[in-house]
Amino acid sequence: MQKARISGIIDNLNRIALSLESQGSAPEDLGRDLQYYGNELKSLLSDQVSFFKKLTTIGLSLSKEKNISDILERILKSSRDLTGADGGSLYLADWEKKVLTFEIVQNQAMNISLRADKFSMDKFAPVPLYHDNQQPNTKNVSSYVALKGEKVNIPDVYQAEGFDFSGTRAYDQKSGYRSKSMLVIPMQNHEDKIIGVLQLINAIDPETGAIVPFTNDAEEIVGALASQAAVVLTKTQLIQELENLFDAFIKSIACAIDGKSYHTGRHVDRVVELALTIARAINETQEGPLAKITFSGDELDELRVASWLHDVGKIATPEYILDKRFKLESIWDKGELIKSRFSYIALCMENEFLRQNITKDESKLDSSELEKKKQLLMEEMQFVLECNSTGRFITDDEIHKLQKIASKSYTCNGQQFPYITPDELDLLSIRKGNLSPVERQAIENHALITRKILEQLPFPKKLSRVADIASMHHERIDGSGYPLGLKDDEILFQAKIVAVADVFEALTARDRPYKKPIPLTKALQILEFMKKDRHLDSDIVDFFIENRIYENYETHYLKQAPNNEG
Repeated sequence: MQKARISGIIDNLNRIALSLESQGSAPEDLGRDLQYYGNELKSLLSDQVSFFKKLTTIGLSLSKEKNISDILERILKSSRDLTGADGGSLYLADWEKKVLTFEIVQNQAMNISLRADKFSMDKFAPVPLYHDNQQPNTKNVSSYVALKGEKVNIPDVYQAEGFDFSGTRAYDQKSGYRSKSMLVIPMQNHEDKIIGVLQLINAIDPETGAIVPFTNDAEEIVGALASQAAVVLTKTQLIQELENLFDAFIKSIACAIDGKSYHTGRHVDRVVELALTIARAINETQEGPLAKITFSGDELDELRVASWLHDVGKIATPEYILDKRFKLESIWDKGELIKSRFSYIALCMENEFLRQNITKDESKLDSSELEKKKQLLMEEMQFVLECNSTGRFITDDEIHKLQKIASKSYTCNGQQFPYITPDELDLLSIRKGNLSPVERQAIENHALITRKILEQLPFPKKLSRVADIASMHHERIDGSGYPLGLKDDEILFQAKIVAVADVFEALTARDRPYKKPIPLTKALQILEFMKKDRHLDSDIVDFFIENRIYENYETHYLKQAPNNEG
């Protein structure tokens, strides 16, 4: 249409020029004609400038868009606006499954606007690109365009030959709509690969409102837009695929770390869920000390990645420390060695009793004395094994009793050995928990190793604080945490969130071999104590408890989790 308009103006201007040349002067009517066509040309140029500005705006908006479905919706809407189409559909090509899938469906007259990421597209069956016999499906116009890479412009689908429009007619009969003109354009990217098909229906004449065929100008306009959109879409899909790969990679790392310990296999997953739940709830709150804090989409993503990687340093922590259930446990369980040793000592007592009875000339020794010694030995062994457990606090009197047992010795092959070795005594004398100072240092060292590992990774700018957030989750408000001993404002707020999530998950977890699960009320009580001791951020703990942030977590992770108390 624009070409015809330009051609008409040029022809008339040429006519005026010839008249002027032949007449030597400008009659009044030619002057009016010259002014009229001059204004027409000016109007045309203005329309063209406006049109190209619109195209530029569309191109810029497409290049800025990050969500694939938003891009697809904008492509179809822009194509309809530029051509006056009443409706349209956008398909994406799935060459592995050999189908075109409906992604966007729009129709102004029917008041329809659907997109696959928000609505079910079940009633829009995918269009097969090939028949069951693997022959190309060229009967459907959309599949034909995808396979051939050609534009198809149909003035009236009811009179078109070569394509099967039975589905279109059935839809029209059911809905009362009348499909007529159709323009179908392949979306071809910079690698000449067809990634989708754009289908427009019913071009509307802006002056009469009648359905008219799509013009050649519309073909060129939509073809150019579809090509540009295909490049943008390919770029966005590539970025999305890289982000998906990155996500899968960090999750696989977290899975590998958790996999070092059977008993903490879902720890990271649960910390991620808790941390994000807290952050999203903070975004929604409009009162209290956290009302002014808002996390952007990138900041939430940064928190998510940091939560997934917060324990990556445990890759250097020995498995026996991660899984340690008893104080004497290392690569193997020394508690069993204690049992065997005391049984051997009891056997030595019996042998000594028998030897003395055989060699003694007088009356035999009283066996009751032997039984008393054995009874005391078994009581001492039982006490040692009780101290080996992690579920009790060791008092000064109990440490003294352990030292007394350790001072005793037995003979084996002519050599004297203690009931309890010095190393065993040190481990059994651990007052709380089951880790020795060296083992605890190895555990705590994972935060520093986390920092060292993550600092080596070239995170994009929007994830630049991942290493800091991940490695700070064991820092405490009062500065007594690790690895750097940071205080309050020196600790990133996101790291404080991860710290609360990490502690709450550890307290309530039902899959730890070294402790019984703590009831929810008790866990919340401990959070309060840690807040008062300035180990955890008070605002976050208060917000977590007062707003019952833990409720969904309790439903999904605690009530359904197996209980190992029994």
